[in-house]
Amino acid sequence: MTLNFSETALAFLFSCLLKATLVFTLAWAVASVARRSSAAFRHLVWAVAILGLLVLPVLAFLLPAWHFTVLAATARFWIARQPVATAPDLSDLPAMIVNAVTSAPARQWSSIFLLIWFLGVLFFALRIIIGLARLYRLSARCAPSLSLDLTQTASELSAAFNVKRQVSLLANNDPSIMPLTWGIFRPTILLPCTAAHWPGLRRRIVLTHEFAHVARRDWLFQICAELARAVYWFHPLVWLAAKRLRQESERACDDSVLRTGIAAPDYADQLLHLAATLKNPSRAWSSALAFARLSHLERRFSAMLDSSLDRRSLSTNTKTAASLFVLLLLVPLAALRLPAQNAAGKFSGTIYDASSAAVPNATIILTDPNTNKVAMTASDAQGKFAFVGMPPGDYELKAIKHGFDDYQAHQVLEAGHDATQNLTLKVGSVNDEVNVVAQGNARGASASPSGKTARIPVGGAVQASKIISKVQPVYPAAAKAAGSQGTVIIHAVIGMDGAPLSLRVMNDQIDPELARAAIEAVSKWRYSPTLLNGNPIEVDTTIHVNFTLQP
Repeated sequence: MTLNFSETALAFLFSCLLKATLVFTLAWAVASVARRSSAAFRHLVWAVAILGLLVLPVLAFLLPAWHFTVLAATARFWIARQPVATAPDLSDLPAMIVNAVTSAPARQWSSIFLLIWFLGVLFFALRIIIGLARLYRLSARCAPSLSLDLTQTASELSAAFNVKRQVSLLANNDPSIMPLTWGIFRPTILLPCTAAHWPGLRRRIVLTHEFAHVARRDWLFQICAELARAVYWFHPLVWLAAKRLRQESERACDDSVLRTGIAAPDYADQLLHLAATLKNPSRAWSSALAFARLSHLERRFSAMLDSSLDRRSLSTNTKTAASLFVLLLLVPLAALRLPAQNAAGKFSGTIYDASSAAVPNATIILTDPNTNKVAMTASDAQGKFAFVGMPPGDYELKAIKHGFDDYQAHQVLEAGHDATQNLTLKVGSVNDEVNVVAQGNARGASASPSGKTARIPVGGAVQASKIISKVQPVYPAAAKAAGSQGTVIIHAVIGMDGAPLSLRVMNDQIDPELARAAIEAVSKWRYSPTLLNGNPIEVDTTIHVNFTLQP
């Protein structure tokens, strides 16, 4: 099966879905345990969970992969795996064509699922953009608040909350609009035009609440929550997290107001009055932080009137510890690759010979030494081959064809990446052996090295050389008298005219007389030239000359 973009993207989305479930389940558990803690702490829990969810896909691309095989059964449904078989002994495997191809029945469904997800993302992204555009347009129509009392109170609260950014106070012409706060670098607080005539207590309560939002950067976290809902619009826990984040931000700001010394009953009374007389923002402005949303009032009243609750703000050490904990959780979670992501895409290449000609019908084998499984395919008429749907891992690559030496290499396949490697096959070595026997007393045989020598790489249509004229070596009298025997291993190059060239004795421990006799005889041998695609080439050869004394 060829994994196209839609299948790879769907596998990645499915992985992010499982990780998001884990993150928000953990956040829900921590927030539930900390229900008697301050609202600021619970807001921090939901905020770091949402930020972690947005950062996870980025870290997944930056960090090296960590494959957790225990989760294999979870994601097996999403990817049709390429069938593999237990690896046989490949040492004597003949050249054959095995096309490893599977069908892809899930490809069409993966494209449909991905399209539905994309349309949902587009819808919610447009909703966010429209809401921001309406906020910009509303702010552009508002005039700066010139009320001396409002300006003075805002200046005091800016210093009290240590807000270094410039905060704009704008008066809306609509006298019934609910106070709103939005913006990151230049926060904006929208007030109704009647705010200049509010009683001093109401004015201080509203501005303290809104400046607490600014100091805590609640609007930034709320925008992140909206983005998370846009990407994971199908996940109910993401919607729950965004809702809880907004609720806890309002309660944390209520605690900020109560910490200034304002009595809880007075605060509740003013909040109830504003909720009854002012209009809540429309759905298109959902990203703005409204002072009194009706859906939140009951819990806010209950919390502000409960004197036993913890209303402390968060310390720097708490925020640092929470950030470190989230980082330690996100790094391994982002590096984790579920089996649904384990498709390596495509591993392909072309097989050439020394003349850069394509080699067709060569068998290419990938063996996983960890699982002892093998997959095979064959090169086509243009020498091209491809493996698709292979799990990532370290593989032993082998290419074989009759008349050629085996090609072996190490190949690493990474998840979700296409890999390409071109191969050059080498011609099979030419080996000849001649026995020289004489009567005499053997003194002992000289050791000879084993193994093949390197040869010139050739491929394509190969016609191997054959010996057409052989001169029998003569056993040297001096070696016979000394009782010397053994095998002389000679490396030579068969020239394009069939004559041996560059003769070299490979075992230095052999008797020099035996080596001389072997070289003299082999130098007179003649071969038919080795042909590559009809053209003569030079090729390495190894010749064994055995000198044996019989009693």
